[in-house]
Amino acid sequence: MEENNVPLLTSTKWPEITTSKVSFDADEDDLDAINGVKNLIKEFHYESKKLWYLAGPAIFTSLCQYSLGAVTQIFAGHVGTIQLAAVSIQISVIAGFSEGILLGMGSALETLCGQAYGAKQIDMLGIYMQRSWIILNATALVLMFLNIFATQILRLIGQQEKIAEWAGQFSLWMIPMVFAYAFEFPIMKFLQAQSKIITMAVIAGISFAMHTLLTWLFMLKLGWSLAAGAVVLNFSWWFMVAAKMMYIFWGNCGEAWSGFSWEAFKNLWEFVRLSLASGVMICLELWYFMSLILAAGYVKDAEIAVDATSICANIIGWTFTLCIGFNAAISVRVSNELGASHPRRAKFSVLVVSITSLVIGVAIGAGWQEHVAYVNIICYFVIGIPLGLFLTFFINWGMPGMWYGMLVGTTSQTAVLIWITAKTDWDKEASVAGERIRQLGGNKSVNVID
Repeated sequence: MEENNVPLLTSTKWPEITTSKVSFDADEDDLDAINGVKNLIKEFHYESKKLWYLAGPAIFTSLCQYSLGAVTQIFAGHVGTIQLAAVSIQISVIAGFSEGILLGMGSALETLCGQAYGAKQIDMLGIYMQRSWIILNATALVLMFLNIFATQILRLIGQQEKIAEWAGQFSLWMIPMVFAYAFEFPIMKFLQAQSKIITMAVIAGISFAMHTLLTWLFMLKLGWSLAAGAVVLNFSWWFMVAAKMMYIFWGNCGEAWSGFSWEAFKNLWEFVRLSLASGVMICLELWYFMSLILAAGYVKDAEIAVDATSICANIIGWTFTLCIGFNAAISVRVSNELGASHPRRAKFSVLVVSITSLVIGVAIGAGWQEHVAYVNIICYFVIGIPLGLFLTFFINWGMPGMWYGMLVGTTSQTAVLIWITAKTDWDKEASVAGERIRQLGGNKSVNVID
């Protein structure tokens, strides 16, 4: 990773775009002071390149990973309508529930690994990843029962009998993928914090190519139906886990991985707390769209409604991978700079990515998971979903009503997060980052630069 040499702002206010000189604090990583519009544009361009260096491969990785389930759904649609509905329910609801929790809990490492890397506490990254593995695999053991009792759960919430039976059978075959999530998500955050995103992109690309070929071969060409789709989907996720583990264990991460350690079992409660906050924040995002698929199961002609809604949700999901890429990029930039005690650099990164992507991903890098969780609960589950259900079933707008309601919730959430980011005291966030590193086992002092 290149040295971070985005200049520091001398005040908490953004520099005015004039021809006057704008000063920056000096330290060994600084560039020359910005002189007017031309230099400001130059520095903006430089920071944009750093963001896109991270975001480009991250977008590709996210696109490939998301497409694994989407490809299985597409080929299930060639098998039959009921099969497509069952796979859609399983991937979007049952697997989506587990993925939301585990991805969210694993996202605590975006804060911890990113800030530790910025603070040059490189040896702590491997410890943090191992702690996350312990917590996520314990959680996966509990979530496994969702797959075991999927048919009963779907019946309980009123899904059609045939859809519930097929989805429940598919869920049993998909149990290994729950544990693949528990290993994969911490590994992703561990590598992201070190900007080893090209490796992740290559592995994801290979996995996606193999997945598409094998799914076509076994589900359609050989006619082995949903069982083959489940086996291939499990294999594709575990291939990514195994490939990244080999990359890490073979010594390509330097000080970040020094082997398994009993240190991973220390400070677990504080780690669990942050993981749970992350889990709530991220899974609320995923569950929000999961509710669309569930709502479709209650309308007239449920099989067709679920199929159509899942196709629309997949299109949105592919679009959302762009957001996830920016999420990863700005999270790394903000957490690295806060960990290095560069609050104004973090602020400058936020300025650039805000203009580029309307503040997507910032909250994770700064460690605001708990606050954003409250925002998501209110905007999504108090405003968006109730409004969508009202428009769908009481105003009789059908599934478009659900989409309109959820759009209102998403717009509200975006507006609140923009306001929160604009009000943030970044010097305070840098101090909090240093304290968090010390509490979770960092063995060096972290000095905050004013």
